[in-house]
Amino acid sequence: QVQLVESGGGLVQPGGSLKLSCAASGDSLDRYEVGWSRRIPGKERELIATLTTFHFEHYAQVAKGRATNSRDNAKNMVFLQMNNLGPEDSAIYYCRARIVGTSVRSWGQGTQVTVSS
Repeated sequence: QVQLVESGGGLVQPGGSLKLSCAASGDSLDRYEVGWSRRIPGKERELIATLTTFHFEHYAQVAKGRATNSRDNAKNMVFLQMNNLGPEDSAIYYCRARIVGTSVRSWGQGTQVTVSS
């Protein structure tokens, strides 16, 4: 089962962008659907982006039009870029990988993104 470690969080100015990376180890991401979720304080974790093994992208409404989820299977990495951030985007962002049709799924430990001036 793959292990995931996110990086790239921090303080972002309103209107700015986040660029998160997720490094995988222990297995190849080739056969995993990958994606990102976030947990806003006081709310349930929500899945905001997924990218299938066939590179089909899906985004939740909160991310649609301003997020790009990408993967580099050769480097075993996943990326999330999201633009035009507002304070409502402040959250812990988690990388996720799963093998569709199985119970195999992994989450990273999360990286905090705070949008504030």
